[in-house]
Amino acid sequence: MSLANPIRWLRRFAHKEDGNVAIETIIILPVLFWVYLTMYVIFDAYRQHALAEKAAYTIGDVISRQTTPLDNAYLTGTQGLLGYLTRNRDLSPSIRVTSIRYDANNDIYKRDWSNTRGPGISALTDLNVKNWHERLPIMLHDERIVVVETFVNYTPPFNTGFPDMQIRNFVFTRPRYTPQVLWTSG
Repeated sequence: MSLANPIRWLRRFAHKEDGNVAIETIIILPVLFWVYLTMYVIFDAYRQHALAEKAAYTIGDVISRQTTPLDNAYLTGTQGLLGYLTRNRDLSPSIRVTSIRYDANNDIYKRDWSNTRGPGISALTDLNVKNWHERLPIMLHDERIVVVETFVNYTPPFNTGFPDMQIRNFVFTRPRYTPQVLWTSG
């Protein structure tokens, strides 16, 4: 090959088709691998979201059947249950349980009690729940409802561009066997 005529050499190189499949495979294989890992991460995120939602409904149902007052140990146990059901014990999930009463005379919601377990969340106040008309169902005067909020951290198994996130769930349940779920600080 002569360097004196590079244009002729480039034309000859452009018309050759030897090794095209190998070069195309080398180019496309990393892209296909990244797409596969991304699909896995998306599936895993949806799976974790479904687990967190089912756990929130389960905890709400268990609390709604309580006939004795809840206490600190009970709430700590529900946090452990949330971690177990979501397979998220190491990342310290958080839970907030609130008993809310509807005041039909003033058309507002009032908090009976609110308690939390886990990092990053605080108990709700009357001011927080006052205008939750779009978040809660239609209720009768002085009817009570238990709201369970769960906060589960999710870290994707592979770094494909998806950030760490917090999966939040908001579940409400009417007490089943008593007119109100009570709280005791003991």
